[in-house]
Amino acid sequence: MSATLEAWTALPLEAWQDTYATLHMWAQIVGKVRMALAPLVNHWWNVTLYVTARGLTTSPIPYGPRTFEIQFDFIDHKLVVWTSDGLTKRIDLAPRSVADFYGEVMSTLHALGIAVKIHATPDEVPNPIPFAEDHAHKSYDPEAASKFFRILASVDSVFKQFRGRFIGKCSPVHFFWGSFDLAVTRFSGRPAPARPGADAMTREAYSHEVISAGFWPGGGEIKGPAFYAYAAPEPPGFKTQSVRPKAAYYHGGMSEIFLMYDDVRSAESPEAVLMDFLQSTYEAGANLGKWDRAALERS
Repeated sequence: MSATLEAWTALPLEAWQDTYATLHMWAQIVGKVRMALAPLVNHWWNVTLYVTARGLTTSPIPYGPRTFEIQFDFIDHKLVVWTSDGLTKRIDLAPRSVADFYGEVMSTLHALGIAVKIHATPDEVPNPIPFAEDHAHKSYDPEAASKFFRILASVDSVFKQFRGRFIGKCSPVHFFWGSFDLAVTRFSGRPAPARPGADAMTREAYSHEVISAGFWPGGGEIKGPAFYAYAAPEPPGFKTQSVRPKAAYYHGGMSEIFLMYDDVRSAESPEAVLMDFLQSTYEAGANLGKWDRAALERS
């Protein structure tokens, strides 16, 4: 099997729904450790995870005179914690409850001399269960986790090429553990109008005009893994703009343009189709929003 076919592997949502739900909670636990200790960065960029050659990492987190890093290794199926003074601890990624995983993560950090208190309840999910009480989510299929990682690695590569075309303010390509999606966001450079009733988290995230794109395993009305793009604030006419490829569509309830992952995966060149989606949705939002594209884009 070629590297391209292996990378853009099939992963139907229903085939790993339980593992996805458990891994989402595990990622929130690790992400909240970073959130508790890393200095605030605009738009909450200090809380995200990043794709590595083996999985997802917090990147180095400062802790007094030391630093430490936590990585999900989806090849050997371990959660690895490294410290700058040469200590390493590993936790098995295997079928186990969120409560058990949470307890071992916190005890492992304590054994490494890292004291951290997190908000120990998940965010951005319906009916959240405190981590220490969550015995419902306990699935882990290593093959599904490996497939998800290979998809993330392929998407991350294309997103980074897309990001390199933009010389204005732009987010890293990063993984949001709350919504469980990989995203990259471009900024016009202009402040955005205040959102009535927005909470502090949302106000910080959308303080400036953005056009964002990402990849998500799916859920709710989106019945499988999908790419998305949106503009905030959304300029008039965005929902009716013609974007590429033809399979892309605007979802009125979510105010986003979606392209199903399987439409990309099955293409002769998934990379080219994904880049076309990213570029055409960006152009639709930037043109309608009257962004200064000449100043923001690499010629």
